[in-house]
Amino acid sequence: MLDQIHRELQSLKDNHLFRTRKLLSGRLGSNLSFNHQNYLSFCSNDYLGLSQNQFIQDALIEGIHLSGNGMGASHLISGHHEFHEAFENAFSEALYFERALLFSSGYMANMGVISALAGKDDAIFSDKLNHASLNDAAILSRASHKRYRHNDMSHLEELIRESKSKVKIIVTDAVFSMDGDIADIPHLIQLAEAYDTYLYIDDAHGFGVLGKEGKGVLQHFADLEKINTPYSSRLIYMATLGKSAGIHGAVVASSNSLIEYLVQKSKQYIYTTAIPAFLAFGLKESLNQILNAHEARAHVKDLVASFRIHIKLKKLSLGNSLTPIQPVIVGNEINALRLNKWLIDKGIYVPAIRPPSVPKGTSRMRISFSALHSHEDVKKLIKNIIDFESNLDAH
Repeated sequence: MLDQIHRELQSLKDNHLFRTRKLLSGRLGSNLSFNHQNYLSFCSNDYLGLSQNQFIQDALIEGIHLSGNGMGASHLISGHHEFHEAFENAFSEALYFERALLFSSGYMANMGVISALAGKDDAIFSDKLNHASLNDAAILSRASHKRYRHNDMSHLEELIRESKSKVKIIVTDAVFSMDGDIADIPHLIQLAEAYDTYLYIDDAHGFGVLGKEGKGVLQHFADLEKINTPYSSRLIYMATLGKSAGIHGAVVASSNSLIEYLVQKSKQYIYTTAIPAFLAFGLKESLNQILNAHEARAHVKDLVASFRIHIKLKKLSLGNSLTPIQPVIVGNEINALRLNKWLIDKGIYVPAIRPPSVPKGTSRMRISFSALHSHEDVKKLIKNIIDFESNLDAH
């Protein structure tokens, strides 16, 4: 067995797919220090810069004095604190849902909701580019798992129409994490209504950024007058809290009945220690900061627009995204690693994303913009990517 492990590790290295951890030190932000070097970083999902927000830090410190370090029990034993309840209530009210439920992470939320709602006689319909956690959740549920072509509503409808399952769930990322494009939520809602299915939306990368108040993908389409509130009880919304919210955890919002069902049935909620109450205390302040982060959202939008206008690529290509996730498609793994090293040598860190995270032949640099970046930072990034492209033939 150990020989097999060694062979597989060597295969990853031989195929340029081996990954290493970066050892960070100091505070996070637009500049990172790892492996004892300082870099201008475009790798974080801290889109609004709230990981460094002083009001949130003060709330976390106050919360730890009021509630201690940890809970010592699951929510259903003795770990459900008034701070958890207060955040859940504030979140559901802000996003126009009846009720919300805190989970330890987005991965656990996806696993916990989907595996609780679907079983072996049911059907799950997933976008081809969904996050791995959504696919793992479908596998765990033992339901029939049908994957439709990316954002192809006709293909999805065809698959739903063919299904004989009683319980059906459409599952999608809101903003696709490796491409940065946005799911066709209005059309998905229409299909959910027409075919009596649940619609599960993972808004990990939209919450905080999209919508005039940062309420995510649903507000984004409401601003465009494509969907209305209140939402149908068949809609289930998940937001992670370690990206734009700047802290940790995840929250699921839906109808009162569905959330109560999850409290009773979701193993990933029931059988784990509750997140520390001081984090929930900080998250309530984070939610307040998000709702009022108009300047930060406008700044990030300007950075994205400037990047897309000024980067003129000839051999590489730019993804079709208007969100803070901006992929530069390189193609093969070797050139992606070369560009990664080129930028590192210039004091810039952008992660090289390779299979299996993206399809073979579409390796890329996944650029993430934050409110902590300046326009000068973006100019430096653009210059060095273009310089690499002009030297690409030399390799």
